[in-house]
Formats: sequence, C-alpha cells, structure tokens
Amino acid sequence: MLAALLGLALAHVAYAGDPAGLSPRGPDSPQAQGIEDIYWLLLAITGAIFVLVEGALVLFIIRFRNRGRPRNLEGPQIHGATRLELIWTAIPVVILAAIVAFVLVKLPDISGSGSANAAGKRLTLTVEGHQFYWNFVYPNGVIQVERLRVPAGQDVRLEIKSQDVDHSWWIPALQGKFDAIPGKTNHLTFRANPGTYEGQCGEFCGYEHPHMVATVEALPPDRFQSWYEQEAQAQAGAASDLGKNTFDGVCATCHGFQGQGAFGPDLRGNPIFSQKGAIETLLLNGRGQMPAVGRGWSDRQMNALLAYVERFAGNSSGG
Repeated sequence: MLAALLGLALAHVAYAGDPAGLSPRGPDSPQAQGIEDIYWLLLAITGAIFVLVEGALVLFIIRFRNRGRPRNLEGPQIHGATRLELIWTAIPVVILAAIVAFVLVKLPDISGSGSANAAGKRLTLTVEGHQFYWNFVYPNGVIQVERLRVPAGQDVRLEIKSQDVDHSWWIPALQGKFDAIPGKTNHLTFRANPGTYEGQCGEFCGYEHPHMVATVEALPPDRFQSWYEQEAQAQAGAASDLGKNTFDGVCATCHGFQGQGAFGPDLRGNPIFSQKGAIETLLLNGRGQMPAVGRGWSDRQMNALLAYVERFAGNSSGG
C-alpha cells in the first residue's frame, strides 16, 4: 500500500514530462542554483524524518499489536524519561539551526547581493504586471510584451510593479517568485545562462490567468546589445513592430490574432476603430469583462497599438 500511495503521489511528475523530475527547473542562474541547494537539503531532511517516523510507527504497530489480549487491559505506565525528552527536544533544535544557517549562507547569492558581478555592468528594467500579460520597459525606452530579452552572464535587476491586481513574476529556472503589487515596487536580480526560459504568473489574477505567460531569452552580450540598439531606433521611428507585439501579447488572448473573436468579441468592422479617442478610453478604463489593459502605457505604446488596429476598421472578413 505504501508503494501504491508513493506511486500515486509521484504520478504527476511522470505525466508532466518535465526532465527535472522531482527537482526544480534548471538551475540556469546562480540564484536558481542557491534555491535548488536549499530545496535538496530540505527534501533530504524531511524525507529522512518521514522515513524514521513512519518506519517507527509501522514497527510499533507490529511489535505492540494486541496479540489476543483483552481490550480493556492497560499496558505498563511509564512516567518521565528525562534523557529521552531532552534528546527529542534537542535534535529538532539542531536540525532547525542547521537549516537556518544554510539558508542564511545561500541568501546573498539568491538575492543577488552576493554576486561577484553585482558591482559591474548591470541592466535595470521595469516589469509591469497587467491583466493578463507582462509589459517590459527598458531604460532606453524599448518596450516588449511577454518576451523579455536580457544579456546572458550579466546581472539583470527587475523592478516589478502591477497596474491593476496582484500578480506574481516567476521564471522557475532563473529565480523564485516575486509579487507584483499595486502601489509597491519589488526588486529581483538574476544572471541567466544563455537560453530561453518560460514562466507564468504565480498568483491567480482573474479568468484569463492561465494565459499570463512570460519568456526570458538570454542572448550573448554582443547579440543583445545589437538588438537593444536596433530596437530602440525602430521604436523611435515608423519601422517598429511594437503595435503588433502589443496586440499579439495583450489583445489576441481574447480577440484572436486576426481580431476574429474568441473569448472576446470579433473586432473586424467594429465602428469603434474609426474613433481613436474611444479606443484609447476603452484601453485605459476597460468595460464590462474587459480590464483596463492599457493603463500605465506610454504614449509610444498606445500610439503604436492604435496605428496597428486600424486594419480592423471596416474589415468584416478578417483579411
């Protein structure tokens, strides 16, 4: 029965198809490595305690079973065992002290304050949580939706905010969860290995919460710098795809990538697209089940989206 229960408890691990198995994803950053070290320590200690306690329970059940004695027969009464009581009090204290000491040693690396690279070149950018997407704003004005690009091997500091309700930023392979709370700014630092890492909002934030995903793409520093400069020039001019990226990351979740309607209504041919002021008011204030998805946007992002959605005006065929 114990083996069956263990198999049932671990079935989700096999079903998920995650090669990490019981371990966290990654680790693909020094911060995630520290989290995994703590995870394995806690798993080892709690696993050993579980085996000891449950093993003793099974042993006592077998060793001191009834064996046909009368049910009203009381066993020997033992009063006071000072040495035993001191031992079972001291052991948990020592275990907890060891855990606390280990966590305190790891915390500087997890927070980023212990990084040897912390005093060097560092990219600081803003992460804005919205219903139901992530908006990324870089120091040079570049804006990205859902896909965050960073230089690999360099410290990245995120200033995490929310424009509406509570969200939780979480890329498991890179760092722990950090809440995005309206009116408060939280900070997170990580240094990613080259690669692409996926995550999802870790706080239930409404009916479209499952679609609030995020991707972090860690590029070699020279490739990142090239993209960073080119994107800044593109978004400052007319060649930017910011409008499309915003529509795909913000609007398409409900309205479809061609505006054909899904959870939200069909946008094609909607008369509101002939009134830019009405669209902007809708984005900033929301209506009905639609949240205020554009609250907090810069003029650059708002104008880029308004220019992109002009294609839906008078178009009822989706072309």
